[in-house]
Amino acid sequence: MLVARLDNAGDVLLQGPLVRAVAHGADRVVFLAGPAGAAAAELLPGVDEVWTWACPWILGDPPAVDADDLAALADRVRALAPDEAVISTSFHQSPLPLALVLRTAGVRRISAISVDYPGSLLDVRHSVDDDLPEPERALSLARAAGFELPAGDDGRLALRRPLPAVPHEPGYVVLHPGASVPARAWPAERCAEAVEALADAGHRVLVTGGPAERELTAFVAGGRGVDLGGATTLAEMAALLDGAAAVVVGNTGPAHLAAAVGTPVVSLFAPVVPAERWAPYGVPTVLLGDQSASCRGTRARECPVPGHPCLTSVTAHDVVAAVEKLGSA
Repeated sequence: MLVARLDNAGDVLLQGPLVRAVAHGADRVVFLAGPAGAAAAELLPGVDEVWTWACPWILGDPPAVDADDLAALADRVRALAPDEAVISTSFHQSPLPLALVLRTAGVRRISAISVDYPGSLLDVRHSVDDDLPEPERALSLARAAGFELPAGDDGRLALRRPLPAVPHEPGYVVLHPGASVPARAWPAERCAEAVEALADAGHRVLVTGGPAERELTAFVAGGRGVDLGGATTLAEMAALLDGAAAVVVGNTGPAHLAAAVGTPVVSLFAPVVPAERWAPYGVPTVLLGDQSASCRGTRARECPVPGHPCLTSVTAHDVVAAVEKLGSA
């Protein structure tokens, strides 16, 4: 089986239930991921091999369409000779260009969710209510393709175990200030205030971020938090989140990583995308942010409203109260 999801790490993590269902009915699963999602695919139970490919019609910073690159992907798929492919996409993405490449590579049966007429490109054209949480939406595609979760699998997010060891005694709070989309980020000043407030309330605070976010994490951590910006792989980040009492994070990949290890989330959720689909799945969550703000549903990458009111309305006190609510649940 070939499973494809070609965007970000968080999107890939949400495919976990789909992958486990497919793996339950297959001898081998190869996962085709984008550059930002490959490390997440490596963490999914049921994946035997990960391929990485930069897709010109999915990525936010897409490469130019290159006929030789497409031919090389088709040749690689032809050599693999999968019996079937399942193409997972978000509601605003089309599976049909990839289906065309896979069909020319000889894949006999292809399944995807598509609102567009697929002609002979799809064997299973699945239709779904787009208000479903993303993991349930993806799992419904697996079921339409004929794959069910194994007995006892609750359909929640999950990662391969064991995770790496981390040098921090469990019970801390992780604050992740960055976001892949600027419109979904809580302002850095508010994040720094939250570190101070959490420390005042007796919490140990670890501040995490990617290599490009070291300046941000250093500012946010200040003198009261532990700055781990750029210091972890994705697997090590998962291990850190696994040991946390709670994670404070926007609508970005680490929110789904926290859900995949079962850690409660304080979700600083900008409503540019709907929380019904994209909020942390299957774990205790406190959702903060004005979900009725005028940016609602715009899918904006940059905040379209001066002052970013949907998230600037959230205070450090709100975050401390949410962390303590999760701790007492």
